[in-house]
Amino acid sequence: MTAAQAERPASAPNLAFVESPVQLLNVLEWAHHGGRSGLLVVVLSPTDPMSRGQLRRMAQLARDEGIAVRWQEARGGRGALPKALRELGPALLRAERVIVGDPFSRYVQLLLTLFGPRALTVVDDGTATMEFAAQLARGERLVRWHRRGARTPRELALAPVTALARRRFAPGRRRAVEIFTALPVEAPEGTSVTANTFAWTRARFGPPRLTRGADLVGTSLVETGVVDPGRYTGAVAALAAAHGATRYFAHRRESVAKLHRIAVETGLEIVRPDLPLELTARRGPVGRTVLSFPSTVVHTLPAALAGSGVTITVCEIAPEWLRETASPRARGFLAGVAESARSAHGLSLTGA
Repeated sequence: MTAAQAERPASAPNLAFVESPVQLLNVLEWAHHGGRSGLLVVVLSPTDPMSRGQLRRMAQLARDEGIAVRWQEARGGRGALPKALRELGPALLRAERVIVGDPFSRYVQLLLTLFGPRALTVVDDGTATMEFAAQLARGERLVRWHRRGARTPRELALAPVTALARRRFAPGRRRAVEIFTALPVEAPEGTSVTANTFAWTRARFGPPRLTRGADLVGTSLVETGVVDPGRYTGAVAALAAAHGATRYFAHRRESVAKLHRIAVETGLEIVRPDLPLELTARRGPVGRTVLSFPSTVVHTLPAALAGSGVTITVCEIAPEWLRETASPRARGFLAGVAESARSAHGLSLTGA
């Protein structure tokens, strides 16, 4: 199927909205797992160049699989939102199932308030899936774990949208809800949880060539205001020295200034992957040891690299690294991610 043919369908029984490369990867895994046909992926394009570049490459991989992809400039300035809603409305009305990667996205929430799907699937876009499942089970409003308790004027204005969207995510007589995840989550009442084993990734790529050194996986905890920049750089330096790490795989949201500081102060080679880390690592080369702070990859890499001989180690976040502005839930949430990775995959924990 050509790219032009893949772009042609205006609607499909299964309609996916993705806003990040990882979301699109997990939609591909969902389709592969269930043998799903009739899938249209709508990319609600972000504005940052790194995400857009990775999304374009992921979109091409999807087209190579025969999946229809539609690129929607959803954040292109004044008039972009109403235009996108008008263009996406018919596809939403015809879809039997909607697949989303970020239930906390205001854009996705707005779409769901206007068009309630008959069936809904949530795929991973980070550790937020764990928080989403817990909040859904408790009947709480949907709030990202790293946000502080105080609500901004914008959040207050959007509160009715968020409240209605939360009801759209709840299962009921007229709506089936599925969570497709590589993370250890308990299914809220009435929902189903399907394990993402990264079977598509392992079938298409690898096994990788292993290098002698260790690789360290970066995180955007500084950029989200959770971890102090100086503490983080110091921890990266200590981990690199202790484990003989030579490369630092940057998160797509990490700032250029921060990465420059890490390179200068640690001597690590900064690698900015052009695809999600699960695919980059599976294609190789990759270190025999991969070090990661608590994040989604401590759950996804064990599955993606299964049988490759790579050892994955979780680097715990010390309480003193957290900024004063960090959410009160941050410490417990990050510790829970690390501990769940140890329990679920037998990963070792280390400190800087």
